[in-house]
Amino acid sequence: MAVERLFKDEATEEKGDRARMASFVGAMAIADLVKTTLGPKGMDKILQSTGRGRTVTVTNDGATILKSLHIDNPAAKVLIDISKVQDDEVGDGTTSVVVLAGELLREAEKLVNQKIHPMTIIAGYRMAAECARNALLLKAKDNKEDSEKFRSDLMKIAMTTLSSKILSQDKEHFAKLAVNAVLRLKGSTNLESIQIIKKAGGSLIDSFLDEGFILDKKIGIGQPKRIENAKILVANTAMDTDKVKIYGARVRVDSMAKVAEIEVAEKEKMREKVQKIIAHGINCFVNRQLIYNFPEELFADAGVLAIEHADFDGIERLALVTGGDIASTFDNPESVKLGHCKLIEEIMIGEDKLIHFSGVEMGQACTIVLRGASSHVLDEAERSLHDALCVLSQTVNDSRVLLGGGWPEMIMSKEVDELARKTPGKKSHAIEAFSRALQAIPTIIADNAGLDSAELISQLRAEHHKDTSNCGIDVISGGVGDMEKLGISEAFKVKQAVLLSATEAAEMILRVDEIITCAPRRREDRM
Repeated sequence: MAVERLFKDEATEEKGDRARMASFVGAMAIADLVKTTLGPKGMDKILQSTGRGRTVTVTNDGATILKSLHIDNPAAKVLIDISKVQDDEVGDGTTSVVVLAGELLREAEKLVNQKIHPMTIIAGYRMAAECARNALLLKAKDNKEDSEKFRSDLMKIAMTTLSSKILSQDKEHFAKLAVNAVLRLKGSTNLESIQIIKKAGGSLIDSFLDEGFILDKKIGIGQPKRIENAKILVANTAMDTDKVKIYGARVRVDSMAKVAEIEVAEKEKMREKVQKIIAHGINCFVNRQLIYNFPEELFADAGVLAIEHADFDGIERLALVTGGDIASTFDNPESVKLGHCKLIEEIMIGEDKLIHFSGVEMGQACTIVLRGASSHVLDEAERSLHDALCVLSQTVNDSRVLLGGGWPEMIMSKEVDELARKTPGKKSHAIEAFSRALQAIPTIIADNAGLDSAELISQLRAEHHKDTSNCGIDVISGGVGDMEKLGISEAFKVKQAVLLSATEAAEMILRVDEIITCAPRRREDRM
């Protein structure tokens, strides 16, 4: 017993096979959890939080599902992390990356049971991943020069990304929105300047892309509803000091008249500030903080449109879009950059009034207004659209394109298989296992659609052994189809990221041979 008292009470350790079992099982369980969301016939999950308000999220996005889970298993956490990174890096493929890593581990488990050392498996996986990546590089197409073709590539990618999401019914419509929005960015991957506004009501097909910028605010009372050739000052400053605040201010006076004098002085200060602001020669003033009635009145008299309480994202975006700076002091008007736009007007979307800035400096910015039946639908639509936007903005930079529908996986698995036959030694088992794991993705796509996956995959394998084949799984007709004719494409960058992250994560979990859980801290009795 003396040996076992190495750790504190209640700390546990698992060694060797048990540790490896625990990590394999955890990782595979996570993979099985998100497996059903893969592919055009993937299903959604409802996540209900136990916190106050019991918020409900309905989602198909692998990263969103995994982010919301609280999990004890250490290996499962590694998978959750890779899906998060995939989400930040390329935006799409969050489910695929987890599923692939899970399949690699499933294969590795069989190999470990055959007494092959984990390091051998890792070496094999390394070689296989390198080989698969080269196979993809050779097959990738690049249409950057021909803008028409490139645009249709982008449309296809957007439609493929959206087809597994809630937007799949109107995917052409949304693909168009996403492609137009991303092409306006002219190659920057900064999605900040695409604003997404969610307004409940109407149906998803009513969503539209707006050239300008829409601020979710109402125009104040008695102010001009429409301004042409606007000069905009964007500010973050307090405009609520024209009254003496009773709380927090201690003023000793001997009569009420003195209080009135103080108030007049305050008002004068405010008036000076307003005049300084108007001296910039502006006709629209957007402030992040409150604007009280008195300064608002002064602005209205000067014919300046004052917007108060614009939320911070809105302010930063507005400054970015109109090409102005956010100012907080107004003493030297010449150093402040003003924003410009052709027209400011009030528009109605559904029930709400919003302010619409059109003809803005940066042609890059635009606003996508999403309409939908309920807030859950809108949230999910936003997540789906965000995925599409991420993928497209990455593709604009790295314009290599692959076909979709399980085609890249079959290409890779064929190449990897050939490598396995040439490789001597135990590594070849691992390389073969890698190729089987790659085939799991088309298998799952077929399974989710309720097709006979074994039959389909063997057909695909046969097709791919001919030299150049564009075959993939056509979920709609339920057979093997030509991906090029069906217009199913994916971004090369997404596939590459999936392949490399999944391999690395599987490697990391394979290296584990001991799990030590530290003792929980005791709570002292407070009684």
